[in-house]
Amino acid sequence: MTEALRDPFEYENLSDAEVVLDSELPSTGEFDLEERAALRRIAGLSTELEEITEVEYRQLRLERVVLVGVWTEGSAAENEASLAELARLAETAGSEVLEGLVQRRDRPDPATYIGSGKVQELRDVVIATGADTVIADGELSPGQLRQLETRLKVKVVDRTALILDIFAQHAKSREGKAQVELAQLKYMVPRLRGWGDSLSRQGGGSGGGGGAGGGGGVGTRGPGETKLETDKRRIHKRISKLRKEIEAMGTVRETKRGQRVANEVPNVAIVGYTNAGKSSLLNAITGAGVLVEDALFATLDPTTRRAETPDGTPLTYTDTVGFVRHLPHQLVDAFRSTLEEVVRADLLLHIVDGSDSMPERQIKSVREVLNEVAEREKTPLPQELIVVNKVDTADPVALTELRHLLPDAAFVSAHAGTGIEELLARLQEILPKPDNLVEVLLPYSRGELVARVHAEGKVLDERHTETGTELRARVRRDLAAALEEFASAH
Repeated sequence: MTEALRDPFEYENLSDAEVVLDSELPSTGEFDLEERAALRRIAGLSTELEEITEVEYRQLRLERVVLVGVWTEGSAAENEASLAELARLAETAGSEVLEGLVQRRDRPDPATYIGSGKVQELRDVVIATGADTVIADGELSPGQLRQLETRLKVKVVDRTALILDIFAQHAKSREGKAQVELAQLKYMVPRLRGWGDSLSRQGGGSGGGGGAGGGGGVGTRGPGETKLETDKRRIHKRISKLRKEIEAMGTVRETKRGQRVANEVPNVAIVGYTNAGKSSLLNAITGAGVLVEDALFATLDPTTRRAETPDGTPLTYTDTVGFVRHLPHQLVDAFRSTLEEVVRADLLLHIVDGSDSMPERQIKSVREVLNEVAEREKTPLPQELIVVNKVDTADPVALTELRHLLPDAAFVSAHAGTGIEELLARLQEILPKPDNLVEVLLPYSRGELVARVHAEGKVLDERHTETGTELRARVRRDLAAALEEFASAH
């Protein structure tokens, strides 16, 4: 048994209450395989009912859930952070988290995810806590889902279904709703048999849970037009229709993007981990008034706002959907048209939560998704500027480490306004500059062109003559074409 496997689970670092064992520790102090596969309880994951009822964006139907994860690699801290993130996702979906358990295994059990010997232990925890749902920190196969529900006798939801449920609640635009429905249907197709006797639990609509038609809660809020009893033929037909609708909406998006390119207005795409403060930063820069909420995936529909750099150069900012570790591939595919907007931007403003315990993992997760989209679109990723947000609430020691790790990053607080002016100055330096040199003599009757050169270009020299204004300037391609007829002879 290697040191790498033994170190994270040294028993002297754990209280008796933190570890559930099938047998007493051997007197030799060595751990056998059964003990190494024990479920470890993660402290501090339970949430109180009062906290959940403060959420105002929908009428909640609370579910009482137990979380379970399989620790296959990484440190104990990383795995606890993963389960803590799952707890936040569950809370965002409107659940009350009662207990969190992590099991150490080389790999998830192909039949029951946590192993048949541990399912009964999990069942005991479910009974003791009065939970009605188990949420797994991974994507379960149809067989694993069926086995767990049969043996645990409660609803089982995996991480993918949980994230899809949150997206279903938060999507507001027609395109967003269509994208989420497409992702849900693609997830549903292979699980029609796997969900067995629970085929009737799909609830119509994506809204609140408690009222009529509110559905079955976390993981079961569906697209409404389609229920799980629907056969695969009808689902595939619906998927085909949704793809065509999203493609048509993407054409409109492409037209708008084409207009920006024609006018050579730089676009800055704001990307980052969910709840890193992307919308807050957009509001701080432009006063856009975008919804800001301390919840995961509060923003699903992209928001584009026009603004100017400190020197008056026009540009646009696009606020995008947040990413998360192991973002379901169904969502990446469904949100393809939205993510295209990101990889075709002139600059990526990559927002990182400086108060997070593991910001490096956030950066890695976001880059994985972006690289996947760029590879699929056969487009190189734009230049990236990392912006560490929430410096007002971050640990000073952690911030010092981040400054060393990310020497080129900007450090700001969108909430307090710290570092915003410095960030805008950095943007002004990085964004593409006008690169067409023109020398023109503009008649005094064309004062609007003189104004455009000053507003959109960089004036190198200006002189007023009897016949008009002589200008030497660097401008963008479209303005250079408009000035061509007034080019000076010299």
